Amino acid sequence: MNFNSRLKFGALVILVFSIVGVVLYQWGGLGPQKVVVAKVETGTLKPTVFGIGTVQAKMNYNIGPTQTSRILKLYVDQGDSVKAGQVLGEVDPVDLEQNITSSNAALVSSQHDAEAARTKIQDASSQNKLAQGEAVRYEKLFESGAISKELLESKQTDAEVAAAALDSAVSAFQSAQSKVEQAGAEYGGKVEQRRNFLLISPVDGVIVSRQAEIGSTVVAGTTVFTMIDPKTLWVQTRIDQSRFNGVALGQTAEITMRSDQNEVLTGKIERLEVQGDTVTEERFVDVKFVDVPSNIFLGNLANVNINLPEVPNALYIPAVAVKTSNGEDNVWVVQNGKAYYRVVKTGVRTMDGKIQIINGLEAGETVILSSKTHITGGTSVRAVLAL
Repeated sequence: MNFNSRLKFGALVILVFSIVGVVLYQWGGLGPQKVVVAKVETGTLKPTVFGIGTVQAKMNYNIGPTQTSRILKLYVDQGDSVKAGQVLGEVDPVDLEQNITSSNAALVSSQHDAEAARTKIQDASSQNKLAQGEAVRYEKLFESGAISKELLESKQTDAEVAAAALDSAVSAFQSAQSKVEQAGAEYGGKVEQRRNFLLISPVDGVIVSRQAEIGSTVVAGTTVFTMIDPKTLWVQTRIDQSRFNGVALGQTAEITMRSDQNEVLTGKIERLEVQGDTVTEERFVDVKFVDVPSNIFLGNLANVNINLPEVPNALYIPAVAVKTSNGEDNVWVVQNGKAYYRVVKTGVRTMDGKIQIINGLEAGETVILSSKTHITGGTSVRAVLAL
């Protein structure tokens, strides 16, 4: 091999080793560790809070008899829509009709007694008026000497007896009238009791369950129908307590049913429940449907995104860069080609994966999103911007 050939061969070897070295440096383990990074940016964030919940109804009604009875008729079944005041079913009142008839007879009898007592008052009043007149006339005759004192005293006694008879007749009428009122109240109570044996819908709603059938005997207070007011449907949503800050009544939300994830429904926070779940560390938020769709069923699972107020001029980074350990949020920052651990305080999050940084970072700094191997403080890294 002549000199030129050796020179060309040596140059080729050097080139090959150079290429291998570059490849090992860029993609192998000889150079600094390769990490994917992003810059700390400033902008307006539109934060959301995510939760999972189930469809429930605020207004639930349990309808059943107020007395132990037997189911006589049922007119509706689960899934049926009903109107306020509609009769849903009837229960057997047993001897109620006989009691109503007896009470009505007692009322009529007492009314007759009262009318007889009224007639006696009229008779007694006439007798009293006549006796009082006779007593006055005989007193004048006695004063003129036309009659004896004994005859005058006899007429005065007759007047006193007539007045006492009138008082007795009035008392008898008042007693009879009281009995009429009592009999009327008993009769009215029996009639109203008949209405209690009708199972009536209190509102416009939907029957969600029928828990007894015709012929069944049910005790007082037993639920025969359970119904809801569909206008009060909402999603009872579980929100992580650490993400609850900023959630308030009246905020809008986007609801996606697990059964139809292509349709996004609009909701509004109707209630923030006072008691949360101490085990899962979640709070309950009731999100009402703005327009209740017809194909929503109780117990359906739903994903809920609550829209929080916008945050202008906010520092933010991709949320994937933030890790949590020992109750603190932290990131890895790249400075002068090395990675350093940094504790940060975070704020709101957005649906597109951004998280607010309240303090701990400055605009323009570089944070690590991911690395292939474990990083420790001071590790040399090669930063590659995320796409």
